[in-house]
Amino acid sequence: MPKRRPRVGRIVLSIFLVLILALGIGVFSAWNWVDDQLNKQTWLTSKADTAGESWLILGSDEREGTIGDAGDVEGFRTDTILVLTKPKTGSSSLISIPRDSLVEIDGSYMKINAVAQLYSRKQLVNEVEDITGQKINHVAMVRFGGLVKVVDALGGVDLCYDQNVNDPYSGMNWTAGCHTVDGNTALAFSRMRYADVQGDFGRAARQRQVINAIVKKGASKQTLTNFNKTKKVAAAALSSVTVDEKASTSSLLRMALAFKSASGKDGISGSVYWTDPDYYVDGVGSCVLLNDAKNIQLFSELSHGTHSAGTVGTLAEQQN
Repeated sequence: MPKRRPRVGRIVLSIFLVLILALGIGVFSAWNWVDDQLNKQTWLTSKADTAGESWLILGSDEREGTIGDAGDVEGFRTDTILVLTKPKTGSSSLISIPRDSLVEIDGSYMKINAVAQLYSRKQLVNEVEDITGQKINHVAMVRFGGLVKVVDALGGVDLCYDQNVNDPYSGMNWTAGCHTVDGNTALAFSRMRYADVQGDFGRAARQRQVINAIVKKGASKQTLTNFNKTKKVAAAALSSVTVDEKASTSSLLRMALAFKSASGKDGISGSVYWTDPDYYVDGVGSCVLLNDAKNIQLFSELSHGTHSAGTVGTLAEQQN
């Protein structure tokens, strides 16, 4: 295991999307309210449209007064990378790209989580499009503190993990079983990897569990029937979100519905395929070497709606 300080912000959070549904999207005033809250930045490339609709969901390590994983951080790193795909027909999918995935830009090798910091937001989208072969239509990046704010505004979420954990790096102190947790505990649950035998891949699975828990709580009758609560949660979430220059409440609604579908029993989830999860590159360190051909095929099937529901990726194959 690498002897280095873990970076902050490996959380996934498309959490704010669920809140669009919770706000009651049929209410015109709520629709306009969300539009007014959107923080837009330039992300998208000029790649031609491909089949279906794809969203890039990022978790960045820009901090907002949260705890754990102390240390100075300049700029930001996109340490959680998810691709959500909705075909015209067929199952929606939510696929993780490991933050340590190796990419090459202008003859230089680096991990994909450093691309936005070293180059630009648009370059990161370009790298994801190269991996998937598909156009990224929209982007949502959630900052480090977003998870804490939203989970606390929801009044906590229910999470399960079958191991006892006392991890000083992430701050996760956990007794095996299921618990209702606050925002800081959910954040530690999302970040922990050193105490997980599956490392970064086990963390990705727990991050998806956190998203599902927020989806369930945000879409519950208890939340949906309490407008003041849902508006509070949505405000907390949207304050931590940056979206692409073409985003709107309408695109976020489509994203929320696709996310809910991908997280359901008929959805597709998992990770990309790789050939070597510990590929060493001088000056870069241990990287995940992706299986380019297999990933292009995977995302082609996902975007055309021809892939069957279930779990995909190298980790899923190894577990089976």
